[in-house]
Amino acid sequence: MPRYVILWHQTPPGFPRGVHWDLMLEEAGHLRCWALSSSPDGAAPQAAEALADHRLAYLEYEGPISGDRGSVSRWDEGTYRQLDETGNGINKDSGELTLHFAGRRLNGRVVLSRQPGPDHCWRFSFSAE
Repeated sequence: MPRYVILWHQTPPGFPRGVHWDLMLEEAGHLRCWALSSSPDGAAPQAAEALADHRLAYLEYEGPISGDRGSVSRWDEGTYRQLDETGNGINKDSGELTLHFAGRRLNGRVVLSRQPGPDHCWRFSFSAE
């Protein structure tokens, strides 16, 4: 099963995104990533900003980020499986990715939905089992 990690990203003062959580999904030799503005275990949906793909090394990494971009620490980790009907990740018609997380902290359904506007605008929601 593919893995996921959620890193708490502490950023230096003045950093454009501020302190946030990085959701990273293992997919075809890289990590597909979104930045979440608050803890992902809350009941309310929240904005998720799609980020550039990251290296697989971040599945295991904790510590400072190059370029004075702060540091990351592991908030959660585990495996996931896709629940969407297409089985290929993104449902092209709805722009939605539905997953089941089995992790240390998160166990349940995760939905990432593309929002109207720029491609980087998504919505993250989690419902526990």
